[in-house]
Amino acid sequence: MSRLDLITIGRSSVDLYGSQVGGRLEDMGTFAKYIGGSPTNIACGTARLGLRSAVITRVGDEHMGRFIREQLAREGVCTDGVVTDPERLTALVLLGIRDEDQFPLIFYRENCADMALSEEDIDEDFIASARALLPTGTHLSHPRTEAAVLKALRLARKHGVKTALDIDYRPNLWGVAGHGDGESRFVESAAVTAKLQSHLHFFDLIVGTEEEFHIAGGTTDTIAALRAVRAVSDAVLVCKRGAAGAVAFEGPIPDSLDDGQTGPGFPIEVFNVLGAGDGFFSGLMKGWLDGADWPTALKYANACGAFAVSRHGCTPAYPSLAELDFFLERGVVQPDLRNDAALEQIHWSTNRARNHGADWDDYRIFAFDHRLQLEEMAGYSPEQGAAFKELCLQAALAVRDGRDGYGILCDDRIGRRALHAASGTGLWVGRPCEWPGSRPLSLEPALGIDCGGLQAWTRSNVVKVLCFCHPSDVESQWAEQVATVGRLFTAARRNGLEFLLEVIPSKVASVDGQTTAQVIDRFYREGIFPDWWKLEPLTTRAAWQNAIDAIEAHDRHTRGIVVLGLDAPEDELAASFATAAQFPLVKGFAVGRTIFGDVARRWFARNCDDVQAVEEMRAGYARLCALWDNARQQAREAA
Repeated sequence: MSRLDLITIGRSSVDLYGSQVGGRLEDMGTFAKYIGGSPTNIACGTARLGLRSAVITRVGDEHMGRFIREQLAREGVCTDGVVTDPERLTALVLLGIRDEDQFPLIFYRENCADMALSEEDIDEDFIASARALLPTGTHLSHPRTEAAVLKALRLARKHGVKTALDIDYRPNLWGVAGHGDGESRFVESAAVTAKLQSHLHFFDLIVGTEEEFHIAGGTTDTIAALRAVRAVSDAVLVCKRGAAGAVAFEGPIPDSLDDGQTGPGFPIEVFNVLGAGDGFFSGLMKGWLDGADWPTALKYANACGAFAVSRHGCTPAYPSLAELDFFLERGVVQPDLRNDAALEQIHWSTNRARNHGADWDDYRIFAFDHRLQLEEMAGYSPEQGAAFKELCLQAALAVRDGRDGYGILCDDRIGRRALHAASGTGLWVGRPCEWPGSRPLSLEPALGIDCGGLQAWTRSNVVKVLCFCHPSDVESQWAEQVATVGRLFTAARRNGLEFLLEVIPSKVASVDGQTTAQVIDRFYREGIFPDWWKLEPLTTRAAWQNAIDAIEAHDRHTRGIVVLGLDAPEDELAASFATAAQFPLVKGFAVGRTIFGDVARRWFARNCDDVQAVEEMRAGYARLCALWDNARQQAREAA
């Protein structure tokens, strides 16, 4: 069997996408950063649909090049073909959405890394490992990149690898339009037509818009252009027609586009056409490589294109396979798909790992986000509190030792230095938002009334909030607390941040095996879908099962549950871990005072130095990790 389903070749860039919609690029105030470039987008789009995808490209030896590598890995795209160029910078694109027809765009590609792709970057074994190869037209525009693409195509023919072409015509990247014409999609050029036609015989599948077939065929008469392409290529030709869908031609070109093979279209609102073709091609490749007939492949393609034109950004808009299946089964409920709550929840939850890093089986979280508990200790000062939290981070990193599955909870008010130092270390990082001990819930003032402070958070941070609530609470208190949690949840989603909801009913009133499940159900019914739940240790299997049933009745894609500690001694935590670890949805623990409580009291009182404090916390954290790992292993062996 081939190791890969698809290898794409060509552009890779960082897209800086204007956040404001409806204005000129000159008027943009903020930008969202995404991965970009047609072959890179297609590699990611097909990976989301379950194909084993890779991309051959070059990136710079700098921050943006590393971002592309890291994001490709998060998307599940093989990076074996990504070459780091020591001399050139990664390409950038600045773009915006003026309206459904206008999208101002500037390419920053002068001597960029991906245009230095060369024959030496094409490995025969790598090409032979794939079922299909997909170059894009831009890389036929320069002799060096053209030579690399042709080498790959000849190797594909040698090894029986299918070949597909995305015509991907950008006039200014061929030098036939100016820098300010990045939005342009068609300028006539006999030289470009001749270059394309000299290579079209290499392909089994050729895909383009009507304008792209015009440049490939050398005429603005679409039927005549398709016939000109057919004269030099036996490929299946797929012509994209915008809102009219797309048509496929396996043989001779008929007199009307309407006589080609078609798939069902989807009546949706057009919000942003940028990247729609790459989404379309992703769905088409899924159908083609799965052996579907062309109407079915075009159905997938049209649906993926519909997602793309309804959302902000290119790659971030593309669906997962679960999302595509849901959409095809349910159909269009409202035409502005980005505002379809059920669809957006599936989009968010099934693409979450691609946006936020690894999806581990077990999470061992050292929670030192405590504020009130430290502030009440003798000898505490804000400076000392900040220094102590840096020691906590040292202990966490010592236990992690480069391994996956470890994390911290740390606040910004006292622990800012530790919080910022944790970024990029490989730790899972959660940040608290509640004002400590508040009931009804209130939030840290730094967040602002509208929770706008979340805009400054790094995307790898998880929004954590603790809400003291119980099913017996009066309705007015429920309404107030739910409104606060809901406001924070909405702001977290708007800012692309995961959300952890912690509930501790036992701190409010007595509990039984149904209490936590009832609290969970209430939040879901209020439209709040946490990525994570943080729950107190439940004492019976039945109580855990009730809680899990309540979650899965509303959300089959939640990240999972972590168990909190409540300052319990290690032997009590061991017993709670033994029960919780039997349930796969329980992903680990988030424990704090059991690890740092006694150490902190002695350290603030000057009865313990830094080295001793770090070592004692390291040892305590390591013991809890071992307790969890042993409980999980025993549960797996018993299953």
